Amino acid sequence: MAKKELTYTEAIVELEYILKQIENTEEINIDKISFQVKRATELIDFCKKQLHNIDKELEKMINDIDV
Repeated sequence: MAKKELTYTEAIVELEYILKQIENTEEINIDKISFQVKRATELIDFCKKQLHNIDKELEKMINDIDV
């Protein structure tokens, strides 16, 4: 079975969930926080790449219109 590809919206939702978990945690579990921060970093990197790709596509479309 093929692994479902993550979307930008799903990544943002997961980031918001991680943030809420960290903010609402009264007990500090260093292993859990470490995992959450690592996952958040991966999601942020994914989102940055998605935004960069969209920016390049839009720039190309605008340049094509100007020709």
